[in-house]
Amino acid sequence: MPTLAHDVIEQQITNIVRAMGSSESEAQTVAHNLVLSNLKGHDSHGVGMIPRYVEAFLEGSLKLNQSVKVNSDLGSLLVLDAQQGYGQVAGEKAMRMGIERAERHGSCIVSLANAHHLGRIGHFAEIAALHGLVSIHLVNVLSSPVVAVWGGADGRHGTNPFCVGVPLKQQTPFILDFATSRAAQGKMRVAHNQGKKIPEGFLLDPQGRPTQDPSVVVKPNADGKMGALMPFGEHKGSGLAIACELIGGALTGSGTWKPRPMKSRAIWNGMLSILINPQQTTTQEQFDAEVASFMQWVKESPKANEDPVQIAGEPEQQKMQMRMQQGITIDEQTWGDIVEAAKRFGVSL
Repeated sequence: MPTLAHDVIEQQITNIVRAMGSSESEAQTVAHNLVLSNLKGHDSHGVGMIPRYVEAFLEGSLKLNQSVKVNSDLGSLLVLDAQQGYGQVAGEKAMRMGIERAERHGSCIVSLANAHHLGRIGHFAEIAALHGLVSIHLVNVLSSPVVAVWGGADGRHGTNPFCVGVPLKQQTPFILDFATSRAAQGKMRVAHNQGKKIPEGFLLDPQGRPTQDPSVVVKPNADGKMGALMPFGEHKGSGLAIACELIGGALTGSGTWKPRPMKSRAIWNGMLSILINPQQTTTQEQFDAEVASFMQWVKESPKANEDPVQIAGEPEQQKMQMRMQQGITIDEQTWGDIVEAAKRFGVSL
């Protein structure tokens, strides 16, 4: 399996996105975001997405060089439309606009509709945390319905991420970021490409039976049917996934999943983000002290095994330090798919 330095692969991905027709700025933003996901250990949202983006662009579901349209600006409420442009670009623009409002007004609700694949939602929480803001993000996914509702036997909605970010003074921020399915669909793609089986309890086959084969949510069977991921946390996770659909999809105006003709490679997201400046709810000193004292209390918990007690966000930082030094390893199938996608636009890797 090839192992590449992060700056090398970032330049290669930039070349592919630019060759597709994106501006230099757009190409660099997309490539940096994807490589950052790999560096932080989330290969499911990393450079392996490029073949899917190429297919989405060729079928017309991904629009290049789109600006974020402001449908409504009420100061502390922004209603935005990404116009099916790259989610990495639209998401960062939405966060910059929301951060400016939250710093001015104390809080801001940002509604973002019709973004093509936003990628790792934790990235946007990290941006907010760098500016000292607490953030909450609810996202829906309009693509193949690959997640079953609790008690159901087929896919009814997407992986619908949920994310919370809290800045910690002089520490890695608390970044809780997860798909409301037991695992992200992209992780099933990575496992499928690596020829791995999935533990029991994660997947249903197209007939609604338990399976350990990740391919059931990666490609349709001979009858054109897909299997489904299970929700995390039984009825609780399933309820949160539905909340993400109703808030990230219906409330933003991005739309919810329903039986309808969709372009096969489309990945459209709606995201509702709530940004809060803690200086406007308490003093900065009190907020920092309360957060620090509780985190210390958590970290002082006796270990249940050899692994240290960690808070959300720390594993990503540790993985990033390691991969910055050792490089990013990509499985042969994924790398082959990237090479073939690049060839379609005359880019040789």
